[in-house]
Amino acid sequence: MKNLLTLLVLGFSLVMGVSAQCSEADKKALEAFDRAWGVAGQSGDKAALMAIYADDYAGLPDMSGKASTIDETMATFERNKTNPPNSNTTYDHYLITCTPNSATITHRNTTVRKGADGKPETFYGRSVHFLEKRNGKWVAVSNAGGGLTDSDTLWYLEQDWNNAAMKRDKAWFDKHFASDFRSVSGMTGEVSGKTKEIDDMMNDKGLEWAGTSDMNINVNGNMAYVTGIFHTKGKDDKGVAYDRRVRYIDTWVKRDGVWQAWTSQGTPLK
Repeated sequence: MKNLLTLLVLGFSLVMGVSAQCSEADKKALEAFDRAWGVAGQSGDKAALMAIYADDYAGLPDMSGKASTIDETMATFERNKTNPPNSNTTYDHYLITCTPNSATITHRNTTVRKGADGKPETFYGRSVHFLEKRNGKWVAVSNAGGGLTDSDTLWYLEQDWNNAAMKRDKAWFDKHFASDFRSVSGMTGEVSGKTKEIDDMMNDKGLEWAGTSDMNINVNGNMAYVTGIFHTKGKDDKGVAYDRRVRYIDTWVKRDGVWQAWTSQGTPLK
């Protein structure tokens, strides 16, 4: 299933990348369509689902049609009314490409539920939706999805790290940095533990943007390392604008089934 999903994403992305580029307005409209689709399923809105699915819809991998897919969604909705699920799923990291009459939407699914010990457990998946515009309206013509490999999960976590830094999201770092986390500053060479590293990020009011490129992920059992280029823009403590690139290596460790950042080290690029 993972290989099929990867091939579909690459194939549709290549075709659409050659044909046209989505405008930001197009992407916002398609993301809104996708989120409305999710709400319709969760609320059991059959009329909305009938309008969302194309009459010739075929869901992968079993090629389920429109009627059977909606019937299954409605059956799940009825079960959940009687026995509400002890979980919550959110959608993020949207990747959207389109032409005037076709589109593909890829996003991560994050499900959090309580485990047998009462502690929250997090599960990641990914969905790929294929759409066509018919009679001026978008409709879903196919759909695929599946769980994430460890490598996929770490790719997304590195993106989450960037977003959390920009938002000064202390809760994210508290959760995803190991208790024995250590970092070596790419600017000063200073060694910091978890508490100081998080405090420094929360006190850095000058960071405006952060992104990662050239990522390489290597997983070996419950250990992994990620290398790449960390690019940041903002203003230093004197108000002077900066644009920095740092070659980094992050080490991750999986404990109790959860990946946590263990070490991080960077070297400035000139």
